[in-house]
Amino acid sequence: MHQSLQLKTSLIARPSYFELLKILTLSLAFACILFSKHANSELSTQQQKSKNEGIKLYNQYKAISAIDFLKTAADGGDDEALYYLGEALRKNNRHMTPEAKKAYESSAKKGNIYSMIRLGRTEDDLCSTMKNCPPGEDSPSNWVIKAKSLAIQRSAQGDSESMYLLYEMTGNDDWLEKSAENGFALAQFRLATKYQEGSGSFFLPSRRNQAIERWMKASAENGYPLAMMGLAAIMIEKNDLASFRNWNEKAADSSYVEGVFGYASYIGEENSKYGFAFDPIKSYALLSNLLELNGGGNVVRDVNDTLPSIEKNMSKEQIEKAKELAKTWKANHPPLSFFPDKLGY
Repeated sequence: MHQSLQLKTSLIARPSYFELLKILTLSLAFACILFSKHANSELSTQQQKSKNEGIKLYNQYKAISAIDFLKTAADGGDDEALYYLGEALRKNNRHMTPEAKKAYESSAKKGNIYSMIRLGRTEDDLCSTMKNCPPGEDSPSNWVIKAKSLAIQRSAQGDSESMYLLYEMTGNDDWLEKSAENGFALAQFRLATKYQEGSGSFFLPSRRNQAIERWMKASAENGYPLAMMGLAAIMIEKNDLASFRNWNEKAADSSYVEGVFGYASYIGEENSKYGFAFDPIKSYALLSNLLELNGGGNVVRDVNDTLPSIEKNMSKEQIEKAKELAKTWKANHPPLSFFPDKLGY
């Protein structure tokens, strides 16, 4: 189960003086229409439940199953539900469709920067190659300008997520660093991985390693599951097995699929080389919960390769206890998720 960590930044050119001027001019023109971060209608209880279920299914790579739930929430005017609806429709069809574009545009008009960025990247979509991109209310370049304008405004107010989105749009590492310094967990993780990949200037290799660990730890402590696994990997390199076990368990408790699978596999080993306490009942419970992830990610295949070797050494009573624990664990943890990149392709 490999989680892609590459965040595509196709809009890499820094804005020119004239583009910046255009951004500032346009921002005044449509600020009243687009820029309220709380422009959504309040969702009904059912619409909120549908939104939660739709996003859960989307994050489990079940885009087709997510669509009807997201449509229900989108009918309530929620910009995030509209964005995920656009994503589910686009990914299900493998290209931008009229229905997906309509959802993105409705979301963007409510001030959703993610939707503006997606509309700005239409020229990179498969529909462009097929020459059948649906017409829209505005051009991709204008959506980019609007997205940058809004992100600049929100960044000036201290919004660290908007700082990260400016990095996504410009490729300027200064924005990534500002976002990380202001506490956005994804930016902290991305900065750590960039340093791992060789970016940045460090006088000594030890300084690079310190920076990687610093930002990976900051992201993990901010609750980002991929960083928890990244930090666990760093702890292995340092031969700090206690910290390795701790961060593996935290990743599992976050319901990150890779974390759940890894932790469950380790505690299912009678003589764990990493020092995990042997717990076949909990191992069985967690692995069996992963079987609901039949929408993608090959996790079911991995579970089917691992679970039988644990089950064969368990009594019927242990298996029954494991099944009950599986229900309890699911009720007391967030939904299982692959935590896909929100702007991933």
